[in-house]
This record gives sequence, C-alpha cells and structure tokens, in this order.
Amino acid sequence: MKKTINIARAVFVLAMVLTAGHGNAQSALDLRINEVLVINDSNYVDNYGKRSGWIEIFNSAYNTVDIGGLYLTNDPENPTKYSIPKGDPVTRIAPRNYLLFYADGLPTRGIQHLNFTFDSDTSNYIALYEGNGKTLIDAVRLGSQESDISFGRIEDGGTEWDYLPKTTPAANNFTGEIISPGEKFVIMDPYGVGMAVIAMSVVFSALVLLYAVFKNTKKLYSINLKKLFSRREEEVETPASAQEEISGEVNAAIALALHMYVNALHDHEETVLTIKKVARAYSPWSSKIYGLRNIPR
Repeated sequence: MKKTINIARAVFVLAMVLTAGHGNAQSALDLRINEVLVINDSNYVDNYGKRSGWIEIFNSAYNTVDIGGLYLTNDPENPTKYSIPKGDPVTRIAPRNYLLFYADGLPTRGIQHLNFTFDSDTSNYIALYEGNGKTLIDAVRLGSQESDISFGRIEDGGTEWDYLPKTTPAANNFTGEIISPGEKFVIMDPYGVGMAVIAMSVVFSALVLLYAVFKNTKKLYSINLKKLFSRREEEVETPASAQEEISGEVNAAIALALHMYVNALHDHEETVLTIKKVARAYSPWSSKIYGLRNIPR
C-alpha cells in the first residue's frame, strides 16, 4: 500500500511540474525579436505607403499572446521608451505568428508605429521589456547594416542570427525547402525497422504499466474490502451479555407480533360496509299474510 501511495505522489508531482512549465511557456516571455530591417530604401511599405525601418516580433508559443502593455526601445538607458497600448486586437499575436512595428517616429499613425527611428546617432540596439519596465524579454545589437538587407534569426525563434538572403516581414525567416519530421524519419529509417522497434517498445511499456497499476489497485481494493467487512462484523455482532438479558416473555411477544404481521391480523378494520344481494327476489317479510287485519279477532 505504501508503494501505491508513493507512485500516486510521484505522478501528482510530475503532473504539477508539467502544468507549471506549460503555464510559464504560454506567456509574454515567449515573444521574440525575430527580424529587423534598419535601412529601407526599396523594401516593405507600411499601411501609409511609406518606407521605414521595421521590427518583427514572433510569438513562439502555441497560444495567443497579447503584447499590449509591453515596451519596445532602442535605448538601453530608457527601457520604457515606447509603451505598446493595451486593449487593441492588433496586439494579440496568434500562435507561431508575427507582428510588425515600424520605426518611423510617428506614433500618431497607429499602434504599430514607434516613437523612435533607426538614425545614425542611435546605438542600433533593440529590446523588448515586460510591463513592469524592468524585466527584459529579448534584446539584440544590430551592428553594421546594409540597405534592404534584414538581420534576423535563421529559424523563427531560434538562437542563431545572421543577415537574411531575403527579407521576410510577417513571414517565416527560413525560405529554403522545409523537410517535415516524417520525411526526415524516412531518410533515417528507410526500411521501417526503427519504427517497428519504437512501436513494440511503446506497446510493451504500456502493458507493463497497466499490469502494475491493476496489480496495485487490486491489492488496495482487497485491503479496503477486508477492513470494511471487519468493521461491519464488529457493528453487527451482539455481545453474549446482551443476549442473556432478553427474557422468554420478550421473545414470545416478538414472535407473536411477527406472526400477526405475516398473517395480517390486526385490530384496525377498514370502514367499508359490504351488502350482498339476496339470490331470490321474494322475501317472506313482505308477504301480506303476515300483515295485521283491519278487525282483529
């Protein structure tokens, strides 16, 4: 029983750890500065038809994350330089999706237009801060930049940065041929031997786990069942001293009551009057010969 309790505790702790990790993963901390274009001469235009530098934010989580309330800055001494407004549907970034911000210094044009630009006198530094203005989520130093060539992560949300062969605003940074995990597995295991081994391992592991669970459950159930029956026996069992106290008169009264109950003998009768009809219609009581004469003799 102690072994079963320890297993249950281990499973509970593991579930709590996985839940906590999942909860932390689905937050603003999963936002990443994914791609930056500093010099925009003949590249992407904004919703006003103007060209300016832009910053791409990538949501690496698998749920929607709201970037509203966070801060973007190009000055390490001023982490709260641009406050991203809250409560706008534009700031809700879908799972594994992107949001562009334009460094044009014209915040009156909309939420996505920053209040700073990539001028030569700035430090080419980009950072994203939490709503408290102190917790750094992500940052990057750009270095020297060329016209219409963006600087970004080789893979979305990855750790390696480089100058990208193509600018990909609000799109996947990797523009080459994408090989699916299934195709990679086929290349590694063309005859399916590895797949068969993995499948059999999973099946046998599941059977062993089920056997252990049912075995421990059976032991626990039998122990509880024995305890329950022993408790019932203690409750039902009558002491010998209590049996000796019952006299013969009491036993006779109980037996008589049971006999009367079984045979429906009781003092209370239903208040129903039953009248049976006589088989012959003639009754001597209505005969005239028994009537009184007018003049008695």
